[in-house]
Amino acid sequence: MRDAKVESESVFSWITVSNNFMMSSAFSARILFYPTLLWNVVMESSSRRWYDRIDSTLILGALPFKSQTKQLVEEEKVKAVVTLNEEYETKYFSNSAEEWSAWGVTQLRLETVDFNNAPPQEMLKKGVEFLEDMTSKGNTVYVHCKAGRGRSTTLVACYLMKKMSMTPMQAHSYIQAKRPHIRLGSRQWEAIHEYYQQLTGSKSL
Repeated sequence: MRDAKVESESVFSWITVSNNFMMSSAFSARILFYPTLLWNVVMESSSRRWYDRIDSTLILGALPFKSQTKQLVEEEKVKAVVTLNEEYETKYFSNSAEEWSAWGVTQLRLETVDFNNAPPQEMLKKGVEFLEDMTSKGNTVYVHCKAGRGRSTTLVACYLMKKMSMTPMQAHSYIQAKRPHIRLGSRQWEAIHEYYQQLTGSKSL
């Protein structure tokens, strides 16, 4: 009985620590959103592109501002958007699902907290299925988070692993060749490796 009680207390402590961490992470993401978004704009004007085409039907980029809608739809032929931001991140700067729809664009939102956080596996699978469906019809999809470096790169890597039978490292290298400033955190790498293991039944390289 004592061992069971100790184990129960340990599990409860782990859950409490995990919940506290997530709350802290979400709070930090909100506090730092505007300063880091401004930093993205500054960097884009000097040394980074706001978005990059990964292949003929896939674009990986930063938060698409409303002012960029016409360019994305008419020049890049975007027909679908995958948003990995929380709602507060897009509320004032990006199109809502209804606004995208008015331009003939379908939006899938996979809300994920910023700063090294990754979508859960169920969300990654949903995102990959959406990308497969849209790109199989020849539609261009714009996948983004805030900077187009971490959360969105995680999803794109999973998509490439399935589509092109890549390993996590191969997918990362492929994306980095097109968008050099991507940056994956430890939990994002873990999510990619877990997706690969579920996809192939083998350990990732």
